[in-house]
Amino acid sequence: MEAHNGLSARIVEEAGFTGIWGSGLSISAALGVRDNNEASWTQVLDVMEFMSDVTSIPILLDGDTGYGNFNNMRRLVTKLEQRGVAGVCIEDKLFPKTNSFLGDAQPLADVDEFCGKIKAAKDTHRDDDFVVVARLEGFIAGWGLKDVLKRAEAYHAAGADAVLVHSKKSNPSDIDAFMAEWGSRLPVVIVPTKYYSTPTDHFRGLGISLAIWANHNVRSAITAMRSTSARIFADQSLAGVEGTIATVSEIFHLQGADELEEAESKYLPTSGKKYNAVVLAASQGEKFGDLTKDVPKALLRVNGTPIISTQLEAFNRMGITDITVVRGFRKETIAFPGIRTVDNDDHAETKELFSLHAARASIKGNTVISYGDIVFKDHVLHELINTETDISIVVDADTSSRNGYTDFVRTDKPWTRSALNPVVKLKEMSALLSHGDAQGEFIGLWKVNSKGAAAVNEALERLSQREDFRTLRMADLFNELAATSVVSVVYTRGAWIDIDSVVDLMQASELT
Repeated sequence: MEAHNGLSARIVEEAGFTGIWGSGLSISAALGVRDNNEASWTQVLDVMEFMSDVTSIPILLDGDTGYGNFNNMRRLVTKLEQRGVAGVCIEDKLFPKTNSFLGDAQPLADVDEFCGKIKAAKDTHRDDDFVVVARLEGFIAGWGLKDVLKRAEAYHAAGADAVLVHSKKSNPSDIDAFMAEWGSRLPVVIVPTKYYSTPTDHFRGLGISLAIWANHNVRSAITAMRSTSARIFADQSLAGVEGTIATVSEIFHLQGADELEEAESKYLPTSGKKYNAVVLAASQGEKFGDLTKDVPKALLRVNGTPIISTQLEAFNRMGITDITVVRGFRKETIAFPGIRTVDNDDHAETKELFSLHAARASIKGNTVISYGDIVFKDHVLHELINTETDISIVVDADTSSRNGYTDFVRTDKPWTRSALNPVVKLKEMSALLSHGDAQGEFIGLWKVNSKGAAAVNEALERLSQREDFRTLRMADLFNELAATSVVSVVYTRGAWIDIDSVVDLMQASELT
């Protein structure tokens, strides 16, 4: 399958192909030049290096005419082997070449001169698995079968590992005729770009060894990019395309971001903590009536910005860019560049703990977890992520103005104005605690380190075995954790708001 850069090469391998065609046409097109040797051989070589670095399957380079005479051919083979490229295909036309589908009859190279290139290539390579494919352009140039067969035999004798028979007819008659005479003297390669409707089994029956799908990734990319660009230009908005294109997370995947993250944890100093975040944003927010009829609560706007966007921006300001969002109601509307998403399709019948369980793979070393309907000042998040305990929750010491469901907490020490900030431990969390018994309320923001993440995931697994798991609240998790681990409390007074009403929306504007 054709590829023209590292990204497309990685996609080809992930699709399941066992080999990559480094297409000269596609590489030239991606560089914005014509397929007439306008891209230098060293520029093509640079592209090959990126493609080879990110893949593990063989790459066969479309080497045009070898970029010169036998000496250029030797140099090319040496450099391709250094970059781990598996082979090169050269065509028997004159340098600089012209694409086979442009114009009429094109002059062919002298047979003996072309055989010299093949011999030079075979004498130069050091890896016995390096392949030299000789491409026959006789049918393209308007020559007959006899002349094409004569050239094929000459290239065979010169040491070519395979011959590529090219044709621009809309049917495989040239290929059929060649194979009827050629038999199995040497492996045969074809490029069925023009005769694409012929079943592949037909070529298997002829004894063809390899088919190259030569330019279809670059062509599909052109179609997609034109469509996306035109849509964004017309709409002056991203809303019409965001759900139809790859996510930024998919780009990160193809770039190998996960490997870099693992390497960073292995090689970078541990003094600087790197956090990821999980945002629970599955609920509709029925209390808002028509305001959340078509959008989830997390997309309600504060000062013109969706609630969840204020969180993402706050995380980014703290250097937290690896963010997983648990979606539910109207999940397709939550689509932001650079985020991962996990879906809770049972959001209407479940509570926040069920959503957290869905995202448990993202709860790992140094993870911040947040409800998707809260707004907070940066200093609250900053203080949280700079605590050294395994599990830390943010608790507002002021509970006087809260109504409705509230996660009240009982701790071993009430809030004080002391600058010493001793470790405060959670004793209990419950909506049933009275104001007098509670030292504060959980604001929906907490964090874990590696040890804490392990404890959380173990507790989630235990709770998931309960028959009432779908309706359990976050308080149930923290009570489970407090029974076996230390859950520390980071006190705040104000500087946040839980958005449960239109009044809350208005008040939240003062925080952003």
